[in-house]
Amino acid sequence: MTAEPTKMTWTTKTFDQLDVPTLYDILAARQDVFIVEQHCPFHEIDRIDLYCHHLMAWTGNDLAAYARIVPPGLRFNEPSIGRILTSSDFRSSGLGRELLHRAIDLTQQLFPGQNICLSGQLYLDKFYREFGFQPVSQIYLEDDIPHQDMILYLKRSTS
Repeated sequence: MTAEPTKMTWTTKTFDQLDVPTLYDILAARQDVFIVEQHCPFHEIDRIDLYCHHLMAWTGNDLAAYARIVPPGLRFNEPSIGRILTSSDFRSSGLGRELLHRAIDLTQQLFPGQNICLSGQLYLDKFYREFGFQPVSQIYLEDDIPHQDMILYLKRSTS
């Protein structure tokens, strides 16, 4: 099943606005992608979720894509985008690109003028660079998957 991103219903909620079925769908999707598909047993649920904005794309009752916007100081000094995923049924449809565009826009609305960080899996380096993200760390292993910290520079230099 490949769905067109234009047929998606997009929602953004804070943690306190999430109802139990929606939270369940988010956690199930994250578990499917980050633990089962990637064979990474790790503590996927963290307390950072409590402080984030959760960006979701739905088709009917199915969560097709998800990302969380993390305020500055919780993961990085800058605001960041994390837990970026497209459910397997919706990959190769352009939905991942639309998700990242929307996540960047939302982060800019919430934290105007600030740079945006993410911890990107190395195999997605080219994808993130297409949006202007640049590596700012050495490659490191996180849950046995090569990652690198990346930043999208939006803040104007004061020099």
